[in-house]
Amino acid sequence: MARTAYVTDLKSLQGECSANYLRLVRLVGDMEAGQRRDIALRGDKQHFGDLHLYIQEQAPYTTMVNVSQTGPLDTVIEGPRMRVHLYHDVRMAEVTDFQRERHFSGRYRYPNARMHQPDEKLQLNRFLGEWLAHGLAHGHTIDVPEMP
Repeated sequence: MARTAYVTDLKSLQGECSANYLRLVRLVGDMEAGQRRDIALRGDKQHFGDLHLYIQEQAPYTTMVNVSQTGPLDTVIEGPRMRVHLYHDVRMAEVTDFQRERHFSGRYRYPNARMHQPDEKLQLNRFLGEWLAHGLAHGHTIDVPEMP
């Protein structure tokens, strides 16, 4: 039986990127280039780690945000890290870098040398969405206010 080629679902990808834009805008607020926000991810009595948002670059129509997480397993495994571009004119946020790998195609042949899934780009943006949604639902800011 022949396997049919994966066809990029642009509607789903665009929807995910639009939702991620709204989530990130809520989390970064009026932050500017060079600023960082740390958000503790907690349950009832558990600390699941900290979500870190850093505005790397900012321009009139785009913002580049580094998103990472640190947690209890840092000595064993590196936490997830990604770079996200916010496109303000179209109100979309797209993952452009994940764990030091850049420029993801909308579709990959499978199998491939890097072991990307056929819909790797969509999966990364969905992961970002779940990550941000969790931060919005269960996060508590741990920013320390600056003293005058």
